[in-house]
Amino acid sequence: MLKEECFFLGTIVGKYSFKGEVLAKLDSDSPNTYLNMDSLLVETPQGLVPYFIDRSQLHKSSLLRLKFEGVDSESEAMALLKKNLFLPLNMLPPLKGNQFYYHEITGFTAIDQFDNEIGSIKNVNDSGPQPLFVIDAEGTEILIPVHDDFIKQLDRGAKKMHLDLPEGLLDIFK
Repeated sequence: MLKEECFFLGTIVGKYSFKGEVLAKLDSDSPNTYLNMDSLLVETPQGLVPYFIDRSQLHKSSLLRLKFEGVDSESEAMALLKKNLFLPLNMLPPLKGNQFYYHEITGFTAIDQFDNEIGSIKNVNDSGPQPLFVIDAEGTEILIPVHDDFIKQLDRGAKKMHLDLPEGLLDIFK
């Protein structure tokens, strides 16, 4: 499976026991959503490799304790440390209302509070402290903070995001 067809789930951050168990820090507000997985994909230099799960449970409410099939020793678990974990996109829990996954809104049209088309959402830049919508407005790149107060309506059917932006924000880019 290609990485582009998957979403980042988290990272293996530690070993748990001498029997090959590992602890994973999940990039999720609700790690319990991922308790009943049969397998997941581990990123290796050769690509994504499926690992089958013998058992899993929450550890201290924020980490997922995993026992993979075939990983039965401390040294085998150590080899998995700092590896990223992925799942296929179709395993993402569906979101409703104005909630969205960053990859989901690529190509949506951004519209301001006056029903003016701003441009097409290219992606979300989440590499800094504040995620930003990256919008292509006829060749001009516009950056708008991702903030719940700015998102008026998400119309998945029409692929439109209606925004209520602070006065003057778009003027910066003109």
